Amino acid sequence: MKVTVDKIISLSESDGVDELQKHLTLLSDDQLTTMLTNSAVKGKDTGVLIKAIFKGSPVSVSHGANRRLLVYKHCIPLCESGDLQTEVTSDIIGLLMLETHSLPGHALAALASLYVDAIKLGEMNSGRSLELFPTILTALAATEALAYGKGRLLFVKPKLEEIALWDPQCVIHLTTMFRDVPLSAEELQFLIEKILRMFLKLDLQEIPPLVYQLLLLSAKGCKKLVLEGIISYFKKQDQLQKEEQRNGDEDVEVQTIPQDQLRHVEGTVILHIVFAIRLDHELGREFLKNLKVNAAQSDPLCPFSIALLLSVARIQRYEEQVFEFLKGTITKNFKDDQIQHSSKFLQELLPQCNSISNMILDTVKNSVFGWDHVTQGLVQLGFILMDSFGPKAGAFGKVTEGASSTAKTPNQLACRLGGQVLLESFKMHEPIRGEILEQVLNRLVTKTASPVTHFIDLLSSIVMSAPMILLESSSKVIETFDQLSYLPLSTVEGLLKAVQPLLKASMSMKDALILVLRKAMFSSNLDGRKSAVAGFLLLLKNFRILGSLASSQASQAITSSQVQADVHSRYNTAANEAFCLEILSSLRRCLNQQADVRLMLYEGFHDVLRRNSQLASSIMQTLLSQLKRYFEPEQDLLPPLKLESCISAHGDQVFIQEPLAHLLCCTVHCLLWNQNIRSGGNVSNDEDDEDEEGGVQSELHTILESITKCMIKSELEDFELDKCAEFSTSSSVGVKNSIYAVLVMGLNEVLMEYNFITANYSKNHFEDVLELFKRYHKVSEILKERAGKGRPTSSKTSRSLLSLGFISTLLTALFRDSTQSREESLSVLRSSGDFLRYSVSVALQKIQQLEETGHTDGPEGQSPDKTFCHLCDITSVLMWRYTNVPSTVEDAGKKVKGQSVSLLCLEGLLRVFTTILQRFPTRMSNFLSSLDVSGEGEAEGEGSDLTEQTAFYIRQFQRALMNQLSGGEEGFNSKEAQLLVSILSILSRQHNPSSQQFVQMITWTVKICKETNFEDISLTKGLLSLLFNLHVLYKSPVSLLWEMCQDIHSQLGDIDQDVEVEKQSHFAIISMKTAASTTLLVLSQVGKVLDEVDWLIAKKKGQIGSDRTISEKKSVLWQLPQDPIEKAVTIQLGTLLTALHELVQTALPTGPCTDTLMRELSRTYSILTTLTKYVSLVKLSGSHLTPQCYCFITYVQVCAKVLRESKAIPNLIFNIEQYEKFLILLSKKSKVKSLRFLPIRTAYTTASVTKTFEK
Repeated sequence: MKVTVDKIISLSESDGVDELQKHLTLLSDDQLTTMLTNSAVKGKDTGVLIKAIFKGSPVSVSHGANRRLLVYKHCIPLCESGDLQTEVTSDIIGLLMLETHSLPGHALAALASLYVDAIKLGEMNSGRSLELFPTILTALAATEALAYGKGRLLFVKPKLEEIALWDPQCVIHLTTMFRDVPLSAEELQFLIEKILRMFLKLDLQEIPPLVYQLLLLSAKGCKKLVLEGIISYFKKQDQLQKEEQRNGDEDVEVQTIPQDQLRHVEGTVILHIVFAIRLDHELGREFLKNLKVNAAQSDPLCPFSIALLLSVARIQRYEEQVFEFLKGTITKNFKDDQIQHSSKFLQELLPQCNSISNMILDTVKNSVFGWDHVTQGLVQLGFILMDSFGPKAGAFGKVTEGASSTAKTPNQLACRLGGQVLLESFKMHEPIRGEILEQVLNRLVTKTASPVTHFIDLLSSIVMSAPMILLESSSKVIETFDQLSYLPLSTVEGLLKAVQPLLKASMSMKDALILVLRKAMFSSNLDGRKSAVAGFLLLLKNFRILGSLASSQASQAITSSQVQADVHSRYNTAANEAFCLEILSSLRRCLNQQADVRLMLYEGFHDVLRRNSQLASSIMQTLLSQLKRYFEPEQDLLPPLKLESCISAHGDQVFIQEPLAHLLCCTVHCLLWNQNIRSGGNVSNDEDDEDEEGGVQSELHTILESITKCMIKSELEDFELDKCAEFSTSSSVGVKNSIYAVLVMGLNEVLMEYNFITANYSKNHFEDVLELFKRYHKVSEILKERAGKGRPTSSKTSRSLLSLGFISTLLTALFRDSTQSREESLSVLRSSGDFLRYSVSVALQKIQQLEETGHTDGPEGQSPDKTFCHLCDITSVLMWRYTNVPSTVEDAGKKVKGQSVSLLCLEGLLRVFTTILQRFPTRMSNFLSSLDVSGEGEAEGEGSDLTEQTAFYIRQFQRALMNQLSGGEEGFNSKEAQLLVSILSILSRQHNPSSQQFVQMITWTVKICKETNFEDISLTKGLLSLLFNLHVLYKSPVSLLWEMCQDIHSQLGDIDQDVEVEKQSHFAIISMKTAASTTLLVLSQVGKVLDEVDWLIAKKKGQIGSDRTISEKKSVLWQLPQDPIEKAVTIQLGTLLTALHELVQTALPTGPCTDTLMRELSRTYSILTTLTKYVSLVKLSGSHLTPQCYCFITYVQVCAKVLRESKAIPNLIFNIEQYEKFLILLSKKSKVKSLRFLPIRTAYTTASVTKTFEK
């Protein structure tokens, strides 16, 4: 009888189950499987057929159960074959899943084995039937548990181990499948570790779906393992990419993984993880907790984990945590890096810290590959860093951190990193540009109480990098212009300089600015009017009239060359000229306003003239008219200037109205520059203009010559100034006299510069210069005398009005000019010691101003290049003068009031080197190579590298210091020696610590300290500080400290007067007089060594990541065999203990020395408490330190006349007791008799010391 599908189905639909069973028994296994295959391929009645077969195959009988098993065994590979339609496969698997739980145990076991074998052979590639596998395992587990009790563990675990050999192609399907498999914690961990290991065998495009399934699987547990594995995988891929790029494998075909493909995959994975965290907050908590633990364990972040963090920050509940974590990690990284770089001991023990700033900037670069979910976090992070770590306002609004060209502190580095993140994000991501610009401008407007220089620098960088892009957001800039009159002047100047390139390219922006400036000109707020002047001057500098000097001729480049807009094509010449003349007309109104406004104008006119020479006629005419208001044309009238017109009074208050000296200074500089340019024939003009300018110049020369003659004739009484004049700030007369004095001094200085430059080395003119100086000097001495008597004078010494360029010329002429024809005229000036000292003092003042502010007063003071050149010239002169005319020779046989010229030159050299390092750190090599010390016109270090150049000048100063030290006490000048040591300290920083020159410098310094026996406290401090600063970069200074402690003990004696200390002298520089100050230096260095040890212990704890209890942490630090770090710390502390052993027996003077020593001893015991397992340290402390500590405490209590309310002694005793307590605990645990090393004591406890204090 033929059995057909239709027959089976019809029997199934009727109630004839017995008939159905008979028909099915007539079918062989092959016939049944063929029937199933044909039905499934046709996609017709497959599900109904399987239901009928199951209905006619009761599990209670063996042949029924076997037939069911046959159906399962045939349908599983059939579904995997890929020959069936998806719907058919789903129907089949669904039916099989429904009937699985009815299968007997042996059948389930057979099916599980079938799956395992198929997976091992790689026959589960499509994964369609894997949905059935969890159901089989679940049913099997229940069956086996009933049958065998603990049979589940006996069966399932071996199956997981067998599945470990799966084919990479089925990883995703298996991961999906295991979500529904009941697993123990051990099994789940085993499984996830296996899946993570498979990452490396998969194609990159398969990673995101696998990660998605893993995250779903993590709902069962092992969240930390999943997250760590994913981050670790991408961290390795990033490192592989970097190595390939470093090795030059630029070719895409050669690269293991194309960069763009990797970045896109990373972006997708980040989205998956963030989505999973949104749904499972436990996963988010685990993610942040894990990162914090890794950061504590010195496991650095990576670009992928940073990007993931920034994406997670978009979830509100994690935002604050993420940014606080990043802020802390960034500053910690910078601090760790700084600590490590400052110590050779640490550099040798630990690898260099990975730069987190590089990782964050890499994240910014990677975000260009469609990481839109990261960009918002980058912007937030950038502004958080700049807001949190930018310069702060101190007292009276003063910036606490001086502006510098290089970031040094961790806070400065973090602020700079924030700016870099924002700048790079602005360049790469168009959608966020508007937001970045808006936030920067908002901060400039709202942060009026704190410095905004970092935001101005960022805005300037943005403008320079993409000026045309910013024009699209010009409306935001124009809105900011409306607030100019309410902003601090420094903010206005910085903002206008930053956006200046945009003004050339946008007429609307320029027009808006002019409108705002015109309104500000009439503002009731003084700062508003000053802002208007600053804005108009900037416009005059940058909207040049055709025919003006090129920027190269003007010796100053125009700010931005990146604006692709020709000013003269956009605005014609006539329009530009009319525009500039209109601005000048507005500025002339300022000449009737307050002194501060006029001062800004006078300081800015010269730069305008140099950048826009066609305005010379108008500017010179304006200055001439203003000067005539105060000039007395009558030759017989003295003084030649109406000083009373320069002062205004309001009630009892007297204040300056016209800064006349600055007016004259501006006139002289503009006149001389214009004359120089015209005589060179650089600018052509109409004849009428030339005649007009020539007439103005001639009249100005006449006026200046007349003022010079009259000022020389004038006496102090003509200005109502004499030795009897009052200069107190408490009276209006005193304030008026003080203003007069400052004006007279400034006028004399300006006339000195004018007459020197126009003299052409004429002896008569130089005599006039000297006469002018004598009058300046008289007023200056009167002011100094009044200040010396303790009366409140008007203010500190006013800044010199001599320009930096003139000072450079003057010093060169005074000290280096050996031209025979000029000898006679220059001898007039050289004969005055006061004039020579004055010239060098002004140079010092200018250098100090440059160091503090980054610029100087006067022409070219705002140009870094010009300033650098003048510094080089001045330094060459100062160096030559100091090395060729020693102070001992100069001062021989004569008593000079004030410092000698040589000493002033040396002080100038110290300030110059400091300024160069702070303001021009990248140009140190150029600076040293440009110095001409020999006088032969060739620089000494030219053509050599920085190390050789520095070594040359170090030798010069070493020789000078040796001359000081070898000349005996009579020829010794303490201040000069201190200056020389300070210069050597600065120059030695330029040496690489691994270079031979650095070692030579250390050797020389050690030799000097060992052989010098001058009892000069300041010199001792300087030399020992230099020695410590050098030594710590070469090797650990603990052995050095030990020797110094022995010397201090030898010099000061023992706390027990009956004990005679062995006389030792490792360092002759340590004497009875200098021992106390040396002790403070040594203890300061001990503190630094303890800081390093503390830092190392914290690092090591983090690496171990121990979860011990507090007591365990205190008692045992490392359970591993002794490693290099452990050994180094033990040796370091052991040597330090022997050094402290010397100090605690020394009869130190009570006060700072004893207090500091007890503080360091307390810290030492606190650190020893974490290292109690080291018998050598315990033994050493017990024999060499603890007993002596108690004796030292007694000594302090006996010697101190009044026991101050100090916590030093109780803290020290408490830390000793804690140390001994944990030593006892360790002895009990380890059965080691460490207590035998403890000294026997009964007298000292915290309570006993408290009683002593009470007595």
